[in-house]
This record gives sequence, structure tokens and C-alpha cells, in this order.
Amino acid sequence: MKRTPLYQVHKKLNAKFTEFGGWEMPLQYSSIVKEHLAVRSTIGLFDLSHMGEIDVRGQGANELVQKLSTNDVGRLTDGRVLYTLLCNETGGIVDDILIYRYTDNHYMLVVNAANIEKDLAWVQTHNDRGTEVKNESEVKTLIALQGPKSIEILEPLVSDQSLSEIGYFRFALGKVAGVPTIISRTGYTGEVGFELYVSEKNAERLWNTLYPVVIAADGEPIGLGARDTLRLEAGLRLYGMDMDDNTNPFEAGLGRFVKSKNRQFIGKNALLSEKKKGIVRQIVGFQMLDRAVARAGYAVYQVDKHIGKVTSGAPSPILKCSIGFASITSQAILDEKIDVEIRGKLHPAKIVKVPFIISSQQLAVSSQ
Repeated sequence: MKRTPLYQVHKKLNAKFTEFGGWEMPLQYSSIVKEHLAVRSTIGLFDLSHMGEIDVRGQGANELVQKLSTNDVGRLTDGRVLYTLLCNETGGIVDDILIYRYTDNHYMLVVNAANIEKDLAWVQTHNDRGTEVKNESEVKTLIALQGPKSIEILEPLVSDQSLSEIGYFRFALGKVAGVPTIISRTGYTGEVGFELYVSEKNAERLWNTLYPVVIAADGEPIGLGARDTLRLEAGLRLYGMDMDDNTNPFEAGLGRFVKSKNRQFIGKNALLSEKKKGIVRQIVGFQMLDRAVARAGYAVYQVDKHIGKVTSGAPSPILKCSIGFASITSQAILDEKIDVEIRGKLHPAKIVKVPFIISSQQLAVSSQ
């Protein structure tokens, strides 16, 4: 398995490791619940260096990313970030990614760890103008600070840039503790936070600067276990679980990220056709009504009829019950209760709107 540049740091912190997308990553340091609650209440420090970064620049860069993206890259200005989907010709989701625009002819694609090689090949396959496409995943390290205290903790360490000027889904170039950094107001927790891209050689230096400040603020280093429960509460999908190559954006509940007016992109015709016909399945959020924990793959029923399956699920430390996503038939009645089959027994649940909780980031955006 691959290891991030911070692997030895995690070992010294007595992290428990797990395999994820071909990487040996920290699952937890203390406990998933403790780490989860730290992010919700104060601050959490993440190593996300398993994520992939693909640099696209030069002639035809704008046209290439527009052709690949379901969302409209033309809406971006310099220093902005766009969440979007890469779709195949039949409308299936190749990956969900972030696109960073430096200039009209320079972009960075941030892709899921398990999909780095697949996405790189996909971009290259459709690069018919000789645009420079480079995999920078090995030389870039991603460290995240997430939580209500992230701005006050990071601000004193930043030079050449004011954090107050970096809006949500925007980024800037600056220095954090003297380390050249791409400072991005993004995250996968629903909380106010930043994702910091630095060179591999500076990764340990930046982590070791941030770690004592985070601990002093009653924060925690955060593993993939809490990252998963945090993204679930925030209503965020996970590629490979809640969507894949055989799922289209409308089925994944991500139709709002398909912008087809006055533009062409791979999969557009198939998606317009699917939208016109109507989807046969849909992804919904659900909340268990007893103490049972629903996990991926469990069958879902409504009035004794099999209607789908759980795609991802886990206990919510905030709601103190199990929550998750389920892919169900479009004929299911959304205001009726459902049942999840766990070890041969049906357990009651209800379909609910996502996100499951109101986070500090949502409150910050709504107040702007």
C-alpha cells in the first residue's frame, strides 16, 4: 500500500491504520466519536495526502476542462473552486472532483485517491489539443484544518494573504508558518475550514507547526473514521459508495451540478435523455428509528416490498442514531417509513432531508 509523507508522524501518534483506495491511512488516533466531536466543536487536523492532483495548463486548457465537466467551468474566475462530476458517454459518474482555476489556461483537478490513475487516463484520452496534463499527486501534500475555530487558529500563521478575503470555495496563494501554500476554503465535513496544499518536502514541517496549536485549542488529529461520519452528517456523497460509473448525477441526487445550457460536455446527450425519461432509482438520506446501525449493502424495504439498498451508513455522534444514504426505486413513497434488513430482521427508519445537521459552514454562508 502507498503511504503519505506523514506516515511516520501518524505512527508516533499511535494511529490505527486502515487501507483506503490503495493507501495505508490513519483510521483513528483516539476514538472516532472523540475526533468527530472535536471537529464539530473546536478544530480537527487531517492528512488528506492520498487525494490526487492533476495539473492542466497551456493551450486548450479551458476547453478541455469544460468538455470533461458536467458543471460549467465558464462560471469560474481566477481563484475560485468548482465542485463537478466527470461523466462517461452513457452518463455514468467517472468521479466527483474539484476544479481550481488559476487562470484561463491553468487549472488543478483534485480527484479521489482510488481514481487517480483512472482519471488521469480519462483526461488524457480526451486531450486532443496537446494541452499539458501532469499528475502532481506525488509532489503535492494536502493537510486540512476543519472546525469552528479554524479561522482563528490559522490566521496568525498566514502571511502574504488575509483569510477574511478567501470566500467559500475560493483559494489563494500564501505562506503558512513560512511554507508556500495553496490556501483553499473548502472541506468535506460541513464545517468552516481550509485545505492546505504544500510540497511533499514541507508536509511534516507544516503538520508539526499546526499540531500543537490544534491540541492547545482542544482539537484533535482526525482519521478516516471520523471523516466518514462527518461527511455523512453534512450530507456529502462518497464516490465508490453512493455513486459510481453506473450511477448518473440525477440518480445520485447531484443533478444541480449538471449545467447543460449553451455548452457541450461528455455525457450530455445521455443525461438529457435520462432526465427526460425520468430516473428509475434515487438516493435518499435516512435515519434509523431504533438503536440498529445500518451499513452499506443492507436491503431496504417499504411495506414489505424490496425497494433498494443502503449505500453508506454509520452512527451519528451528534444525532446519536444511525444515519446514511440509500439507493431506492423512484416509485418509493418518500413520506412513508422504510425498513432496513439487518441480520435477517427488519428495523424501522425514516427518509429525511439532507444535510442531517446544520453546520458552522452553512451558518457562515447563510449569514453572508
